[in-house]
Amino acid sequence: MADGAGKAAGDAARGGPPADPADHLRSPAYLRLLLLAALVGAPISAAAYFFLHLVDGLQEWVYADLPRALGFAGTPLWWPLPLLGIAGVLVGLVVRHLPGGGGHSPLDGFATGHTPQPADLPGILLAALASLGLGAVLGPEAPLIALGGGLAVLAVRLSRRDVPDQAAAVVASAGSFAAISALLGSPLLGAFLLMESAGLGGPVLGLVLLPGLLASGIGALVFVGLNQVSGLGTAALELPGLPPFAHPDVAQFGWALVIGVLAAFLGSGIRRLGTLLRGCVERRTVLLTAAAGLGVAALAVVYPAATGRDAADVLGSGEEDIGVLLERSAEYSVGALLLLIACKGLAYGLSLPAFRGGPVFPAMFIGAAGGIAMSHLPGLPLVAGVAMGIGAMCVVMLRLPLTSVLLATLLMYEDGLAVAPIVIVAVVVAHVTSARLAPRPGAPDRRPGSEGTPAAPAPEQRPAT
Repeated sequence: MADGAGKAAGDAARGGPPADPADHLRSPAYLRLLLLAALVGAPISAAAYFFLHLVDGLQEWVYADLPRALGFAGTPLWWPLPLLGIAGVLVGLVVRHLPGGGGHSPLDGFATGHTPQPADLPGILLAALASLGLGAVLGPEAPLIALGGGLAVLAVRLSRRDVPDQAAAVVASAGSFAAISALLGSPLLGAFLLMESAGLGGPVLGLVLLPGLLASGIGALVFVGLNQVSGLGTAALELPGLPPFAHPDVAQFGWALVIGVLAAFLGSGIRRLGTLLRGCVERRTVLLTAAAGLGVAALAVVYPAATGRDAADVLGSGEEDIGVLLERSAEYSVGALLLLIACKGLAYGLSLPAFRGGPVFPAMFIGAAGGIAMSHLPGLPLVAGVAMGIGAMCVVMLRLPLTSVLLATLLMYEDGLAVAPIVIVAVVVAHVTSARLAPRPGAPDRRPGSEGTPAAPAPEQRPAT
């Protein structure tokens, strides 16, 4: 790659304004950067597609096929206990002994400022497979972002060793875009998530985003093609046919205020639980990661024992289960939904400091379950409750308001524009309320074992863009 492309990428990646961004956009070096982003986007998105199906296949094997192979008529109620205990040991060993620590903690958000090195990739892959494949309550998006960026850098440096670091950073960003291009149902959602989490803005925004958007678009096409060719089925978030929603009214505006406040308290409690446990887990990683896994498994035993529902409601990311929950919402009593929210929320809080994965899908699932439960109250239709619940819980856990609004509205398909105003209200209320509930940025960290532990980056501390 030419030095001009590296300079353009460097100026953009550092956030410093170049002399004239349009000059970089017209330069042959920048066109070569776009071509490189397109070339790395296709194989990385294919790798992401098969990674997602590998996780799904592993879950199906350990929770359905293996019990039958061992002679059980069905999956025993206690079955998650040994599996999540083993998952905790495996993840703890990876975090403690392999380069890169299995990737960053989900409590740290998406850590967009760090690109994994090639030596980190095996640990990230192993920790993600053990966490997600064996039932930890996390999603696949953070490992995909890390693996996509690391694979892009590896491919570029294998092809040419003198690639400037700044150009490699932009190509890594394009690899991350490609890896989650269709995971959230639309390449635009993944693009906004990465853009907002990185805090990009100003005239260089386009210079950084164009390679990523190109890789993301190509990646979405690869996902569609592999869906048709492989026969494995879709690997993206989809919701079933939703009932029609006409328009919001005054009562729903009032419910948006209530849902925003409730989500702020619930999500802040989950984050606080994860933060309190994080210092302990970091001091005795293997033992306490296994203990966290057993805690998640215990919650997955309590819920079906009390409700007669499937333990899969509690385990895993909830990515595929959101659609099932909506389709069968009439089968869930309010009590079962409240217990599901409590068990899933506690399991989420235990998984965040110990396992490796992303925070998006469990937040969406809990928000959807809360919206369904509240839709039994007067004046709150199901679609409005689910959309506001998803948006409000996502913004509390991700601290990305634009991405949270888009997640909640675009997933509603034709109802999205109609629910958008009340989703915005719920997201803003939840974001502001959770910010007031969060510890002050300058407050000392009183977590056990927090001495010398870097605090998770807080979006409100980023310079305004």
